[in-house]
Amino acid sequence: MVTFVDTVTLHLRAGRGGNGCVSVRREKFKPLGGPDGGNGGDGGDIVLVGDPQVTTLLSYHHSPHRSSGNGGFGMGDHRSGYDGETLELPVPLGTVVKSADGEVLHDMVTPGERFVVAEGGRGGLGNAALASPKRKAPGFALLGTPGHEGTVLLELKTVADVALVGYPSAGKSSLIAALSAARPKIADYPFTTLHPNLGVVQAGDSRYTVADVPGLIEGASEGRGLGLEFLRHVERCSALLHVLDCATLEPGRDPLSDLDVILAELAAYEVPEGQIPLLERPQLVALNKIDVPEARDLAELVRPDIEARGFRVFEISTASREGLRPLSFALAELVDEHRATTAVEVEPERVVIRPKGAARREDFTIRVEGGTYGDVYRVLGDKPVRWVQQTDFQNEEAVGYLGDRLERLGVEDALLKAGAAAGSTVIIGDGDGSVVFDWEPSITSTAELMGSPRGTDNRIGGSSRRTTGERRERYHARMDAKAAARAELEAQRSASREDEE
Repeated sequence: MVTFVDTVTLHLRAGRGGNGCVSVRREKFKPLGGPDGGNGGDGGDIVLVGDPQVTTLLSYHHSPHRSSGNGGFGMGDHRSGYDGETLELPVPLGTVVKSADGEVLHDMVTPGERFVVAEGGRGGLGNAALASPKRKAPGFALLGTPGHEGTVLLELKTVADVALVGYPSAGKSSLIAALSAARPKIADYPFTTLHPNLGVVQAGDSRYTVADVPGLIEGASEGRGLGLEFLRHVERCSALLHVLDCATLEPGRDPLSDLDVILAELAAYEVPEGQIPLLERPQLVALNKIDVPEARDLAELVRPDIEARGFRVFEISTASREGLRPLSFALAELVDEHRATTAVEVEPERVVIRPKGAARREDFTIRVEGGTYGDVYRVLGDKPVRWVQQTDFQNEEAVGYLGDRLERLGVEDALLKAGAAAGSTVIIGDGDGSVVFDWEPSITSTAELMGSPRGTDNRIGGSSRRTTGERRERYHARMDAKAAARAELEAQRSASREDEE
């Protein structure tokens, strides 16, 4: 049964914004009281929250698909729809958020830190918000936009001050249990530790955390054993403690050869850009299990050779607790020095209230692509794509409004400069949500000056209402037809009377 997970793929779908409402106020003796359609609610965001009480990504391993609430539709009488419920996902401190292609999006290291990993869709405006002096009663509303939908990778890198590294069964789990209140699994067989363990150590006035990672063996940097999989948990540690087994019974092993193997594997591990290589960090050596007489003699024998390499050596026993106090204070000294050198003055965070729509304007771009029947002009940009998503293409007036917005943004001028002509294929957006048009440059913002019924646009579907001249012409034609019929009837009656006489 899986009990610890440090990498997981999360499939997210943020809430969709609610559609705006088309409504006209009607009162007694006042049948057309003006538009009163409310706006749709915004879709809920998906937010990652750094939680020190969470230590694994196991819950997301079992349930990798997460979605937030959709926004409610707008209603008449200026009633706006409700906002979708925000989904908060607690993650362990040290979680790195990456995109599907491996780009680092955020690093969760502070308790309570929040990161919006998937933004909800924007609610559509109702016809009351779209009214203007030229378009007093819009017969359309804007649709809500879909929320962000995609995949992110969560990778846990333990946040600890000191990392215990060494061969399997070197006594790392026993050491972290002796130094702190942590209670990892301890047994007399290799690879007992299958996932990192954290412990908090109090040494005088200093408090620091210690991480115990699965044992390293020769070839770990090439994928052997479990060490390489969990070496990412050593990246954030400020100091390393090499735990060497002085009582091993395996042939061909001794503290010096074990240290050489561990140093070689640490050197072969590549840390992310900007971080200090593992071997350049402060390091101590602990010769463990000196409660065994032969192990104590071996520790005294190899200690001068290890110190000659520049390491500070401590002889310890987790069983008798010998040498643990000096070791804990030495580790605290390294941690305090690291904290003093990396401490920077943090400026108080300024709270900036920025309403939606006030962010930096992203210019649109036009990309000319080759097609079977000529060039295809693709319009890319945040605003054009969002406007297309908000348009109800079953409503002529809404389509005309989209044309007005694109013209004001300068899309038509840019298409002309790119070589587009009437009838050219224009695509707005990229991927499944793109929309294809046969471009007609005659659609301009003069629509607001045209007297067309609500929900229609003369430039698109034409008007079915007859003009005064057409009605007059039809009336005269009908009168002429009646006069001709009367004359014919009178001629028939005259002929009948003549026959009788």
